[in-house]
Amino acid sequence: MALELYGHVFSSYTWKALIALYANGTPFTFRGVDGEHPENAERVQAASPAGKFPLLVDDGVEIFESTAIIEWLALRHPGPAPLLPTDPAEAVRTRMLDRVFDNYVMNVMQESVAEVLRDGALSPATRARVEAQLDRSYRWIDAWLETYAASDPASDAVSLIECAAAPSLFYADWVYPIPDDCPRLQAWRAHLLALPAVARCVEDARPFRAYFPLGAPDRD
Repeated sequence: MALELYGHVFSSYTWKALIALYANGTPFTFRGVDGEHPENAERVQAASPAGKFPLLVDDGVEIFESTAIIEWLALRHPGPAPLLPTDPAEAVRTRMLDRVFDNYVMNVMQESVAEVLRDGALSPATRARVEAQLDRSYRWIDAWLETYAASDPASDAVSLIECAAAPSLFYADWVYPIPDDCPRLQAWRAHLLALPAVARCVEDARPFRAYFPLGAPDRD
């Protein structure tokens, strides 16, 4: 049975799984979770405690959480993109960076989105807190990039790190732009968005930009 991925093309965590699939040319069927496909939403709701997408179904086996999906793909459906290093110590460091992008960039950015969806506006206190936390993360990542060989513009490497970094930086920069004194991070974000697997996600999601609660900027 072919792989099935349940999600939405404007969802950052769906992107994370899609990038891994696209980078390796892994055959799969996309199951959109939206108002036109209630059966897909029901499958996702039943699969995990939170009932959130993305959800990967592999011959009846359900895998939820985007990081776990990528780990499963690396184990069961390997391809040319080295999603996880074979060296155990390097794999731990890769997983650590995955947590940085999910917890300290993506989830922080989504605090602003969640408040606007819930309350209809973003409070000054939340804006200040989110921007301060993102600023700290941006500066840490900018320093880390000095030692990360795969950030070279000539590199087309896609690992768990790129899968996590691309969607988180794409949307976080909309909420709080990366400062000009983080040039490595600005350049890496542009590099990530130019990778074929990421560019495909960007284009597929373009029709939904009007739904971004904080207003999508006229760029990217």
